[in-house]
Amino acid sequence: MKKKEKLHLSSKKHVGAFNQPLIFFLFICLIFSVTVGRLFWIQIIRGSYYKKLSEENRVKLIANPPIRGRLLDRNGVVLADNKLFYSLAIQPRLLTKSEWIDLRNSLSDLLNVSTDQLEIAFNRSNYDTPYKKVLLTDLSVEQVIRFKEQENNLYGAQIDIGLIRNYPYKSLAAHALGYTQLITQDEFSKLSDRGYKLSDRIGRKGIEAAFESQLRGAWGGEMLEIDSIGTVQRSLGLKLPKAGRDIKLTLDLELQLTAEKVLSDKIAGAIVAIDPYTGAIRAIASQPTFDLNFFSQPFTNKQYNDLFLSSNLPLLSRAFNAYDPGSTWKPITAIAGMESGKFPANKKLNTVPCITYGSHCFPEYNKRGFGWIGYEDAFRVSSNTFFYQVGVGSGSKALYDAATKLGFDNYTGIETFIDENKGLVGNKKWAAEGRGWGNPGETPWIVEDMASASIGQSVVLVTPLQLARAYAVFANGGYLITPHLVDANINWRSEKYLRKVDIEDKTLETIRRGLRKVVTSGTGMGINLDHSILPPVAGKTGTAEDSSGGSDHAWFAGFAPYDSGEIVIVAFAQNTPGGGSVHALPMAREVLRAWYEQKSKNELIRSKD
Repeated sequence: MKKKEKLHLSSKKHVGAFNQPLIFFLFICLIFSVTVGRLFWIQIIRGSYYKKLSEENRVKLIANPPIRGRLLDRNGVVLADNKLFYSLAIQPRLLTKSEWIDLRNSLSDLLNVSTDQLEIAFNRSNYDTPYKKVLLTDLSVEQVIRFKEQENNLYGAQIDIGLIRNYPYKSLAAHALGYTQLITQDEFSKLSDRGYKLSDRIGRKGIEAAFESQLRGAWGGEMLEIDSIGTVQRSLGLKLPKAGRDIKLTLDLELQLTAEKVLSDKIAGAIVAIDPYTGAIRAIASQPTFDLNFFSQPFTNKQYNDLFLSSNLPLLSRAFNAYDPGSTWKPITAIAGMESGKFPANKKLNTVPCITYGSHCFPEYNKRGFGWIGYEDAFRVSSNTFFYQVGVGSGSKALYDAATKLGFDNYTGIETFIDENKGLVGNKKWAAEGRGWGNPGETPWIVEDMASASIGQSVVLVTPLQLARAYAVFANGGYLITPHLVDANINWRSEKYLRKVDIEDKTLETIRRGLRKVVTSGTGMGINLDHSILPPVAGKTGTAEDSSGGSDHAWFAGFAPYDSGEIVIVAFAQNTPGGGSVHALPMAREVLRAWYEQKSKNELIRSKD
């Protein structure tokens, strides 16, 4: 029995010894098969994917944005620059869903931001790169410090440093300076070949848009070699970003501040102050206005709608928009009368309570008339019936010719022309073509139109900038200038930008004397309330009915000093009944005072030197 048991045990050992190599062989085959299968999957099936992934892991391109050029006033004061901002970003590819939830909760507690806000930012369209999502912008210094203290526990999140446009004076000259915004997908598809990126900001309005190519600069970048865990091994190349060019404007900060201040209590309006010899704009303000920094920070849909859909139209530049000019238009009617030869400079006309044209009796504003007067006194008292007779008697063509000589019914040539309204000077051809709203042949020019056009009503619309350009002709001796906000080493007195107006010297001098009488003994006498520090002024008040149906507009257009004409000022108060002498003239007086005080101070400094 024992012998049999020994034999059985011996047999089992022999079988076990025989099976061990087989099992080992099969195990080796299994490992090999798995390895080969995995290699086949990686190299053949997913080869292109892992090749791309390995290249991305090996080489990383870090883009460096350019610094946008600054906007400076004529004396070098910064009106627009750039400031650092901090943003919170994550790399979604490094996080699983559960890891993101944990990270989101940690960031919420650490930065005092709701989890809902972070979740919404995480799920919205990505405007940075395929590997990064920006969750928060414009982080406070305190938030940045908190993050840095816990950075090792916030895997997948990072703080990015960037530059954003900054306007130190907020709303100052907002419509002239313009603003920047992120480019849209449609814009990117057109601008990508010019070096733009989806994270770029582009000039939207004003100088920011007109000089975008000079201001923006060019992107730079660095190519880095990194290992599989993201550690930088070496730099493979560096291209420094090219900063944008600073733009020096013709604006004068002190004068601009005064213009903004005098407009601040008006419902709406504009101020333009311009050099009548060069066309350099020294101040250009519009009311209502807006804070340019609005576009450099996060905003809600409500805040966006409050700005863009406001009934006050704060984004509309009143300096570039067209309105009924009222009596400030009468010098153009005077040019038509004198240059046509029908109403020479020495002509006197009987002004009466009312003159009938067609089916309407057009009244004198004082309802009595002023008797027999000539051009100079007609300007002084702002007689309507005098200029009705001149305008109707001269005809539509003569008035239109006079207007276009002074640049009306056309763009002024300013760099920001995209924001500018062309205005309107009604005439027979315009009426015959339908007046812009009717059918050709159904809206003929009638005598009532001509009477209205004679005093700047109904069928005449001009911008404050156009009016300033026209009055510069009276200030500088007969030259039509090109208004501009940037000198740019251009000779603005060359024939390309300065054109002699084809009017007789006698016509020009008659108008000049009339405009001087307005402020010495006429409707503009209020400009002399503080004559001790003001030079002699010439100008014209205006009260215009709003042809769109609102309350009256108030105007004043003038220049000083009377003999040398160094500054032209146009003040406009939209839908502000009461008259140009009551509302517009005081604004112009304050701007003129600021200009003259500054001029006197500079002359004193030069005399001491």
